[in-house]
Amino acid sequence: MNIIQTGIKDLVVIEPKVFGDHRGYFTSPYIESAFNQLVGSTHFVQDNESKSSKGVLRGLHFQLPPYDQAKLVRVISGAVIDVAVDLRKDSPDYGKHYSILLSGENKKQLFVPRGFAHGFVVLENDTIFSYKVDNIYAPEFESGIIWNDPDLSIDWQLNGITPLLSDKDKELQSFKSFKSPF
Repeated sequence: MNIIQTGIKDLVVIEPKVFGDHRGYFTSPYIESAFNQLVGSTHFVQDNESKSSKGVLRGLHFQLPPYDQAKLVRVISGAVIDVAVDLRKDSPDYGKHYSILLSGENKKQLFVPRGFAHGFVVLENDTIFSYKVDNIYAPEFESGIIWNDPDLSIDWQLNGITPLLSDKDKELQSFKSFKSPF
């Protein structure tokens, strides 16, 4: 397992070891002891998975305390542009974002600490996105920032594609109106 710093405190890219040959590949994307040694002690309590078509954009989502969540995200098959935004008010990186290509091919993962908004746009049909969380889902504590907020200036690499959004994601708040509880 290899850790790559993103330039935003506590947000890291993880590259698991992949062993391949003419038959395919083998990898262990998560080994608790190695993860906790490299990233810090995190106890994941739930795995989530979604399947999406090309152009689907999910996010930017987060849960409010006391149900805020750290996430370990990856793509099993297909590809996404994955984005995390630092919402920790005392962070020197407050309001900064990081984006990365996650794919079934590159096997990279992103560890998104508590206090971040998270989202992704799907680049290939039938993309399967998987993530671990360290706190239960609590719908009444769900929140988000609008994906195309001008103050965040995120390049989703849509290349002329109109993203497919849920009704809920179309109505998320602006970054300017957001008051950070983190």
